[in-house]
Amino acid sequence: MKPVDVKNLTITLGEGPKAVTILPNISFSVKPGECFGLVGESGSGKSTILRCMSLLFTQWHGEIRIGEQSVRDMPLIERCRTVQMVFQDPYGSLHPRQSVRTVLSEPLKIHKMDRRQERMEKAITEVGLPVDFLDRYPHQLSGGQRQRVAIARALILEPSVLLLDEPTSALDVSVQAEILNLLAELREKKGFTYLLVSHDLAVVDYMCERFAVMQSGDIVEVLEREALIGNQATHPYARQLIEASLEYDSAV
Repeated sequence: MKPVDVKNLTITLGEGPKAVTILPNISFSVKPGECFGLVGESGSGKSTILRCMSLLFTQWHGEIRIGEQSVRDMPLIERCRTVQMVFQDPYGSLHPRQSVRTVLSEPLKIHKMDRRQERMEKAITEVGLPVDFLDRYPHQLSGGQRQRVAIARALILEPSVLLLDEPTSALDVSVQAEILNLLAELREKKGFTYLLVSHDLAVVDYMCERFAVMQSGDIVEVLEREALIGNQATHPYARQLIEASLEYDSAV
């Protein structure tokens, strides 16, 4: 288990009077083994933070540390072994012409890990799929099964931190609960530290101990899960967001 510390994370595009700041000095910390949520409307910067942490985006300033190390200072191999990401669209994140076996074996080959067949079988069964699914292709799988494969791919390098970018939003409601239960069980079993991006406060309530509310690229408030009960937020936007979610839940 490793903590995550983000300090003064900033992205500015352009120069001079036309410069636009997307993330203005974002700071937060995640405890070892904690699931920390990022919530807010589309375009608020939630997924951008995850992409900065994984260095899919590199044009940022500030500091992001996993444990005692800056992600910029980590050798590529070490960073990939420490931090993995599960994307929103499981079909888009899997190569349509690669079998599940290829998807899972490539990271093992790149990192020169031994016992590859054993590791692949362990990863696929840990996400609730039979071993014979190793020889299937993405088009032969349901949305939930594809997301399980994407999670297995993230697990196979045995990382400490998982970045979850709305991992259930592209799935049917009935399947969402299965994937959330799987993620919760894996964290309890393996001690992962999670950063979870979600629009759904019900997902945050189920998965996260704490969450940050984002608006226009900035964190306006960090709240405990219990703050959802009775809407204990103090910032106007955070209160409005939680109130809208509570009203929707009561209407349903």
